[in-house]
Amino acid sequence: MSTKSAAALAGLLAAGSLLSACSKEELAAPSAPSAQTTTQNAVAVNGVMLQGFYWDVPISNTQGTWWQVLGSRATEFNTAGFTAVWLPPAYKGGSVNDVGYGVYDRYDLGEFNQKGTVATRYGTIAQLQAAITALHGKGIQVYEDMVMNHLSWADAQELANNQYTVYTKFNYPGRGNTYSTYRWSWPNFTGTQQAPNNGWYQWKSWDFQPYANNDAYDNLLGSEIQYNGNTANQNETISWGNWITTKLGLDGYRLDATKHIYTPYVNQWLDAVKGTSGRFAVSEAWFRNLQDLKNYAAATGGRTSLFDVPLHYTFQDMSNGNGAWDMRGLQFAGFTESNPTLSVSFVDNHDTDQTGGALYSPVVNLKMLAYAYILTRANGYPCVFYKDYYNYGLGSQISKLMAIRKANAYGSAFEYTSVNDTDVYVYSRSGDATHKGLLLLLNDGSTARTKGVTTPFKNATLTDKTGNRTGTVTTDANGFGNFPVNARSYSTWVPN
Repeated sequence: MSTKSAAALAGLLAAGSLLSACSKEELAAPSAPSAQTTTQNAVAVNGVMLQGFYWDVPISNTQGTWWQVLGSRATEFNTAGFTAVWLPPAYKGGSVNDVGYGVYDRYDLGEFNQKGTVATRYGTIAQLQAAITALHGKGIQVYEDMVMNHLSWADAQELANNQYTVYTKFNYPGRGNTYSTYRWSWPNFTGTQQAPNNGWYQWKSWDFQPYANNDAYDNLLGSEIQYNGNTANQNETISWGNWITTKLGLDGYRLDATKHIYTPYVNQWLDAVKGTSGRFAVSEAWFRNLQDLKNYAAATGGRTSLFDVPLHYTFQDMSNGNGAWDMRGLQFAGFTESNPTLSVSFVDNHDTDQTGGALYSPVVNLKMLAYAYILTRANGYPCVFYKDYYNYGLGSQISKLMAIRKANAYGSAFEYTSVNDTDVYVYSRSGDATHKGLLLLLNDGSTARTKGVTTPFKNATLTDKTGNRTGTVTTDANGFGNFPVNARSYSTWVPN
């Protein structure tokens, strides 16, 4: 979540107001789904992750709840080529409207009548487990969004440190002692965002001092959980991580807002929960500066992958340029090229797409060029945004690229630095013994272009598998051929 909606959420989180209740689902919950980890770090070869939600997904859908939407599309996801789905925060927030980042009870997965509702925004625990079972049944791994930085929507006020009357007492009257007897109150927190004008009341030192030119800091929103020097909180959050892993049969995790969490504790949690299980982990450490992201990768010691935030902003620059940006900026770009084994590449997500959010930075123009880039690349684990695939109508084009990725995106990669120019970017994969490779051309210019390229494919006839160009190109004995690409478009030429 990072700084995206701290100000917008803060007033609501402090107020603790309730909304109307939902009736409890009467179906018995299925047994806990089993994890489907089959490859190291739960990442399939040439796998593609789907971010399975966006900001404010509908509470009611044709298929039912959001969990029922995802479960109903398990076959469709598998057919498209998605190998993993990242789920939104599955636990109870302040009301049925809460998107999950205003965490109230991490053990309530839509099971208990709390905050005026049994279901979360996404549905009930039975519907969640059924969705996971459906996804696992199609060989799709499941990653849960883990929000560990803060709690919100406390049940009662108390006097914190004999200084501030604040909502920091969590009693969980609806759940009681089911799953956990742990109770949170002001000594568990360093401060809370309940002062006037979205300010902070602080009664302990923050877990760490700001770093990365103040881009990383502790106090994000809600009531900030103390991890530095608080063994009880450390152990409780680890216990919760292990519990939800077993309860849902998770294959991995997306850790929210980790630049706002004490880094030694992030490492401790990953060692204790992910450990050597083979489960996957990716952290949202929202550093736009590449060196800051590389420093964070070093500080976490390779325990977690990281979203390639700098690459997202490169795509936004391309979008904002809308034909005037220098496409050579895609050469060796982002964290994906500097740390390929830890990078999760993406074009947009729920935060960058959220109008008015602190991280609002959508890739509006030339978005399919960005997807062609991440889905054919040798490096990085690409993540597709649900709203791009479904709501914005890009699914057909993205699924073609995913099919190309699965069939052809193998072998050594090559950047054509002497061929690329301000409008056209060229990249190739040489293929291997059983996969034929590909040649990618991206053109942000207003006119069609043809590029002479020496490819890995000698005496070969190639076809644009995207269908954006018709006809074929034949290379000579050196692999040289003249490859066209349409204006403001992309082509992926593949040997026949």
